Amino acid sequence: PRAPRGTAHAMADRLASVFGTEKDKVNCPFYHKIGACRHGERCSRTHTKPERSVTLLLPHLYQAVGGGSLAAEQGAHESFNRREEQPHYEDFYEDVFMELRQHGRLESLNVCDNSADHLVGNVYAKFNNEEDASKAIKALDGRPYAGRPIEVEPSPVRDFREATCRQYEEGVCTRGGYCNFLHLKPISREMRRELHGESERDRFERERMRERDRYGYGNDDRDRYGPPPDRIGGPWCGPARGPQGWGPPGRGYGDP
Repeated sequence: PRAPRGTAHAMADRLASVFGTEKDKVNCPFYHKIGACRHGERCSRTHTKPERSVTLLLPHLYQAVGGGSLAAEQGAHESFNRREEQPHYEDFYEDVFMELRQHGRLESLNVCDNSADHLVGNVYAKFNNEEDASKAIKALDGRPYAGRPIEVEPSPVRDFREATCRQYEEGVCTRGGYCNFLHLKPISREMRRELHGESERDRFERERMRERDRYGYGNDDRDRYGPPPDRIGGPWCGPARGPQGWGPPGRGYGDP
């Protein structure tokens, strides 16, 4: 017998309310929240991959200096020097941003600082709409970058506030690079203003800073010199640079 209409609606509301949460015994909450799961295909729950999304995942695209996460290598409670890593990272970030924005309005770009296999080097790009994101997939999927083919896939992540580790941003995450929530590598304020302007990520950062001011912990402000003229709009705007693919000369991305 068919369930009464009110009962059916109540069941649908309940299923919708638990979807992607710990109470959902069918769908993986971590995949739904961060777009990746440490169990991979061995996970006991379903990874419901969207056919289209405003957010794209480019798995393992970023390669840190020396490989891996500096935070994980040096310990969660130890201070470490990012002076060598940061210019390399910001070169990469600007290159990726300049390419992605050719395909539509880019609202945010996030790069993981995690070291776990399912998160290391992951790049998340959130567009203003699904059409622009789909154009980016067609343009970038399989294209070489730094000698490796790029993978691009739609991601279920839409709210990065739910996906990120608050303790990491406060400098108190005890799990280090192997935390299961996203540790997002920061860029300088100057670069953020230069590239993003008034984007979703800027609003997100301002909310975080208000919380920091409210609760009394400081903000790590990093200096950055502006990019040289030959970097503006350069290596990502044309065809792949030989067998190595994209990347500015002399910076480890795209040199033959």
